[in-house]
Amino acid sequence: MSASDELLEANAEYVRTFNRGDLPMPPGRKLAILTCMDARIVPSHAFGIQEGDAHVIRNAGGRARDALRSLVISQRLLGTNEIAVIHHTDCGMLTFNNSDLHAKVKQDVGADASAIDFLPFSDIEESVKEDVAFLLSSPLIPGDIIVRGFVYDVRSGRLDEVHFESTVESA
Repeated sequence: MSASDELLEANAEYVRTFNRGDLPMPPGRKLAILTCMDARIVPSHAFGIQEGDAHVIRNAGGRARDALRSLVISQRLLGTNEIAVIHHTDCGMLTFNNSDLHAKVKQDVGADASAIDFLPFSDIEESVKEDVAFLLSSPLIPGDIIVRGFVYDVRSGRLDEVHFESTVESA
């Protein structure tokens, strides 16, 4: 049985007791969580959310530049007013740089990926600060939106806030 077949089987079981179909489209907590696609992170368990509570936007590394489109939609059309940027320990984004991955793609599939910035990083806390600063300085994210950064420890399950001094000035 393929993993996709297992999804279908699990969904059939889920449907038997599903009773959340009447939830409104806007998230109840008005929160957007931006985090990594890492399979060790289950946002509902790690962050205490349920269906209908928050938008969970996931990509490799939980990078803000990659998620900006979704965050704008979340805020402008669905009423979120807070963003939690959550990176994590032992992240795969720490294991490569752009030129290495460009070369690997070329070698493995013969395609040129040199136009893609895969947004790797070498320091977790600095990557959180960079993403929070990016969002705070973006003209697409209004100044009244709360943006906070965190690091999730995949070994302990602990979520720690990353504090920094913002250099973004309010108008």
